[in-house]
Parts: sequence; C-alpha cells; structure tokens
Amino acid sequence: MTTRKKSGDIEHHNPRLPPRDPDIADGAPDPRLRANYDPTDPRAGLRGILGMGAGIEKPGLIDHGTGLNRRSFLKAGAAAGLGAMMPWGQAWPDKPKDEVVRVGYIPITDAAALLIAYDKGFYKEQGLDAVRPELHRGWMPFVEAFQSHRHNVSHFLNPIPLWMRYGTGVPVKITAWDHTNGSACVVGRHTGITSWAEFGGKQVAVPWWYSNHNIILQQFLREYGITPVIRSQDARLAPNECNLQVVAPPDMPPALAARRIDAYIVAEPFNSLGEVQAGANMLRFTGDYWKGHPCCVVVMHEADVEDPDRKAWTQAVTDAIVQAQLWIAENREEAAMRLSRDGGGYLPFPFPVIDRAMNFYDPAYYDNPQAIKHVEWEQDRINMQAWPYPSATKVVVDEMRKVVITGDRSFLDELDTDFIVQDLVNYEFIRNSLEKFPAWRQDKSVPQEGNPYEREEVFKI
Repeated sequence: MTTRKKSGDIEHHNPRLPPRDPDIADGAPDPRLRANYDPTDPRAGLRGILGMGAGIEKPGLIDHGTGLNRRSFLKAGAAAGLGAMMPWGQAWPDKPKDEVVRVGYIPITDAAALLIAYDKGFYKEQGLDAVRPELHRGWMPFVEAFQSHRHNVSHFLNPIPLWMRYGTGVPVKITAWDHTNGSACVVGRHTGITSWAEFGGKQVAVPWWYSNHNIILQQFLREYGITPVIRSQDARLAPNECNLQVVAPPDMPPALAARRIDAYIVAEPFNSLGEVQAGANMLRFTGDYWKGHPCCVVVMHEADVEDPDRKAWTQAVTDAIVQAQLWIAENREEAAMRLSRDGGGYLPFPFPVIDRAMNFYDPAYYDNPQAIKHVEWEQDRINMQAWPYPSATKVVVDEMRKVVITGDRSFLDELDTDFIVQDLVNYEFIRNSLEKFPAWRQDKSVPQEGNPYEREEVFKI
C-alpha cells in the first residue's frame, strides 16, 4: 500500500479562476468551443460514435454518438461492427511473426505499465527487442492500428475486446489487466451538482459505449432513479432523464470548461486535468464504488497467444508488464515523472497533472462532495494489479447487456457468459508471471486470505 499524498503536497488551481492554459486537452489543437467532426457526415458521425472525431474543423453541437438521423445511421452500418464503412469489414490479414515488441497506446494512465516496461528496460531484461510505444489520440485509429498488426501489444477499455472479438470478428485476446481503478466522474462547478440524483436534465460524456465508465455511470443513474438516454444535445429532456454522449477524452475538459457538457466519467489524467484547469469538481472515484475494478486491459493478437512457437515471446512480454506494474507500485512519484512530458514524454501532460492523477487520493480533501466513502478498502487513485478476475469479466458481459448504447449488440444475446469468460481471456501467461512475481498479492483488491485468483466483486454506493 502506498502513502497517499495530502492536499498540501500538490499545487491546486484556484477554483475561482478560469483555466490557466488555453490548451487544456493534451497538446493537440484546442477543440474547446466546437465539435471536431461534422454531425451531418455519416462517416464522421460514425467516428463520433467511436469517440474521436474525423478531424473536420466545422463548428457544431457536441453530439458524439447521435449526430446521424436514423436512416443515414442504418445506411452507414450502425451495427457494432460498422460493416463496410470500416477496414475490419474486410478479410483479416495474416498475422506476421514479429519478434519486436510494438506497443500502441492512448494518452491515459491506463497505459502506464506498457510504457514503463519500455522506459525502464523491462522488455530488454526479458530478452526482447522493443521500439518506443506509439501514441494514438482516438480509439478508432488505435483499434485500426491493432487490427492491421501495426501493434502486437495494446491496451483497450475493458469491454472493447468483447465488441471486437464477437461483434466484428477481430482475433483479439485479453492477456492481463493493465491496472485497476484509475477513473472517476467529475462535474462542472457551474452545475452545482453534489449528487448523482441531480443528473436529471444534464449532459454527460463517456469515452465509448463499450467502456466500464459507461457501465458504472448507468449503474449510478439507475440507483438514483435517473433514466439514461442518447439524444441530440439540443433535444428536450425530462427532469429524470440524463443525456449521454461519447466524447474523446482530450475533448472532455474543453467541453466542460465551455459548459457544453455538465459532467464526464473517464480515465486519468483527464479527471485531474479537469480539476486543475477546466472548472471540474470530483464527484466520485470509480474504484471507491467497484473495488479494484478493471479499466483497460492488455490485449494481443490471438495468433501470438495461441501459437506454440510464440509462447516464449508472449510470456516474456507478460513478465515485463508485471515487472513494470510492481515497479510503479513502489515508485509512484518517479513513475509519474517518467510518464509526463517533463520526463519521458509518453503522456503529453506536465508532471503535476500526472502526479495528481496517480497519487493524490485524500479523503479529507475530497469531502464535499464525498468522493471517497470507503477508506477501509485501502485503494489508491490508480492501482497496479494484473490478474484478470473471471468474476469481473462476467460482470462486464452481463452489464453490457443492460446499458443504453447506440448500435447493434445482438451478438451478445447469442453468446453464453461463461463461454465468453473463458474464450475472451487467456489466463495462462499472466498466471505464470504472477507466480514468478508474488508481490502482486499485496494489492488490497486481491483477497488476502484463501485463493488469490478468485474473488467476489464488491460494489458499494
């Protein structure tokens, strides 16, 4: 368990002042006052559904996920697989055998272990050649890069491989968890929101429909009697309806600062960034509701995971990732520096933002509203724990059958949950790694008695 930083250890932005930096996203051109795609363009709209925009500099409502009318949406593909609109509607290319570790990532702290494994030389220590990880700024180009074998190791939001494998036929396998917790919901100070019960009539952003963020958000809304809907941003809402939108994480703080959305739930460091530069208040840390929950997972190509000739390579990659996780857990501040633009430059944010995102978890500071209710769980803002608990995968599959999303998820109705739990995840390599590095059991999301590889998922409002 790491020592949590107290509020005096970090520079906090004065909430009475406007954002200090006109670029409060991630170093990309500032999108704060406009949507970065054309809501009337079908392909751009589909990109909006995936949460990253098409690079079209045309003003418009932030209407990610609902920018198409029903006819053009269905005509464009509209199902989870997106049909002929996307390259994965084509036949899958053969997997080339590549001995070089090629990591792809999104600029979020979820990727920390993959990045630190490179930065600290853990891949090399395991006898592997590796190139510097490649950053992507949106989920769709990231998924495309993985599908085309540009990367052989990546991290995706936990439910994305579920959609990829069974909704589109991508031969992807989850091989570990990148981390646990590491996400939160923040609200705009302009809203005055202090409770989930006040989300009626509000506009809230998620990073993608297939995300644990969407699952957790909708669990809270149902608990407090709020109905999640997906409509155009200018549509009229009933007092008990909350409108959900998919917005790319870098667009979230600018959209909140511009009061185009009222809240967002996402991975770090965009909550930290929202707090210090975009007029955001922390409402709840997700790891304080679902104890030790997964967020992003490590994924590899099935051809690597299942090929007997590739076993040594896959095991070495997994060992390096676990080494990185354990190093981060013991060197949290140094890890934040190495990840930041002031250190290794993997994440395009300054050290104070990354340090806050990884290390600032003070119940006394986060008491109005009470963002940390379960101090006894001894969780951190982000934790490093790699075992992909089958119980959590089951929760994700079952919850994805309940949540409101756009697109066709009928493929889930044809699959047995227990089958998915065993088929989607490869448990062999990560278990071998954890047996080599038993310090992982010290994480407080791991049962401290009995079988550490089995647990009951804990949810507590």
